Amino acid sequence: MTASEIQSLVVGVLTGLGVSTVFLIAVFVGFCVLVGFTKTHRKISKVSHMVRSLDDRLGSGTRYLSPDVPRGPADQLKTPELLEQSGRQGS
Repeated sequence: MTASEIQSLVVGVLTGLGVSTVFLIAVFVGFCVLVGFTKTHRKISKVSHMVRSLDDRLGSGTRYLSPDVPRGPADQLKTPELLEQSGRQGS
């Protein structure tokens, strides 16, 4: 084997590995993007096969409260420390 044959063989092997690597990465990224888009557009229910989180599977759902609703016995927005700090900022 001559030096030019070895060089062309090495270049061919590296080109083949590079092309196959780029192809596999493109397929993987395409699959992830496709699955990600279809996952965000599906309706979620207890009987659906798509589960985004444990909360979706249990079906408890998220209940949002309006800002003026009391948060229970310990309202974190009206603690003595925060009230004192806001009183000092106002003076």
